[in-house]
Amino acid sequence: MVDQRSGDAKEDTKEGSRLGADWPAKAADMVEMAVDGVFDRVVRPALVAVRAVVFGLLIATMALVLLVAVSIALVRLLDVYVFSGRVWASDALVGALLTAGGLFAWSQRATRRTGDDH
Repeated sequence: MVDQRSGDAKEDTKEGSRLGADWPAKAADMVEMAVDGVFDRVVRPALVAVRAVVFGLLIATMALVLLVAVSIALVRLLDVYVFSGRVWASDALVGALLTAGGLFAWSQRATRRTGDDH
């Protein structure tokens, strides 16, 4: 075949280039492997971390709601059945129980190390 503009003779090949006919498929496979590698190394750990934070916040919120509901129910039960209308006594007892629980949790905390203790 002769190029009309330059007058040079060209060889007619099916491949059209030295890379071969399947270079688009190879390029697509390389891009797919690169994207999979990024997903496995970056996106998946980030996704796990975000899920842990979201589920942790959800569990903490539900625990707080449950604690408030149980405290209210306990005050009502103590007011009706134990202290016969003296709400201050029910509040004091529930407050003492919550304070005792907080003091126990405080005593179980881990101590922080300062820079001099190493």
